[in-house]
Amino acid sequence: MVTAGAVLISFSAVFVKLAHVSPTMAGFYRTFFGGIMLLIILVIRREALWKGASFLYLGIFCGLVFSLDLFFWHKSIHYVGPGLATILANFQVFLLALYGALVLREAVSIRTMAAIPLAFFGLFLLAGIHWRQLGEAYRVGVALGLATAACYAVYILALRKLQSKKNAPSAMANLAVISMVSALLLGSAAWVQNDPFAIPDLQSIFSLVAYGLFSQVIGWVLITRGLTRLRSSLVGLLILLQPALSFTWDILFFHRDTDLFAVVGAVLSLTAIYLGTTVKAVKKIGPQVNQI
Repeated sequence: MVTAGAVLISFSAVFVKLAHVSPTMAGFYRTFFGGIMLLIILVIRREALWKGASFLYLGIFCGLVFSLDLFFWHKSIHYVGPGLATILANFQVFLLALYGALVLREAVSIRTMAAIPLAFFGLFLLAGIHWRQLGEAYRVGVALGLATAACYAVYILALRKLQSKKNAPSAMANLAVISMVSALLLGSAAWVQNDPFAIPDLQSIFSLVAYGLFSQVIGWVLITRGLTRLRSSLVGLLILLQPALSFTWDILFFHRDTDLFAVVGAVLSLTAIYLGTTVKAVKKIGPQVNQI
């Protein structure tokens, strides 16, 4: 489920690029359309949104973090393109692995520790080797992409906690709350920025509706349902399909100008993330040893 969801959300940056709206408005319409679709499904299935204040508060927190994630990521796409922005965002893998090691006591191998400098060397080839020649906007885009990674990691952990709580609402109910909270926050940010709410053309309408359906609804419902069955670092690995495919779509659909350094850097970054999260870990619980 997590793998299928990651493939679907890999098209997110494509939909953002095709929609002729501001970055913040793209995030607003993704969560607004997605939230409306989820609410309709919940009404048809007669599922309740309310299961206690603790679930609502955690859902609101998820919505806050997710809105920041989209806010930073969409602006990063605007500055550096969908492929690089998505790879930068998925440096969340290392933050999840760090959380797993320090908080959840998941074992971290030497390969994982070695993968971190390899990943950053790949990032240097991908985005930093021509740093002095790049404009200020490009550098801001890289920083926004890394800020996205931090928000992305916090969101996945908070969503995992919400979904794993006893008697928790369904994945669709949780995502409906998160979507509507995010839509409210992103809509408010767009209003402050004086971004127009009007959708300018049919291509934008199609792209934004598809963005909400495939990324916010189907993709994240699948990921949310699979989160509680996997350890944190494995979740990061599977979601790694998103940046790998997004970088491919950027080259195929938008003819990204990519030199050899960028290609090698992308491959090294993705390989390092893969190596850092596929090591078989051993976790001791009392007298037992479980293979994870």
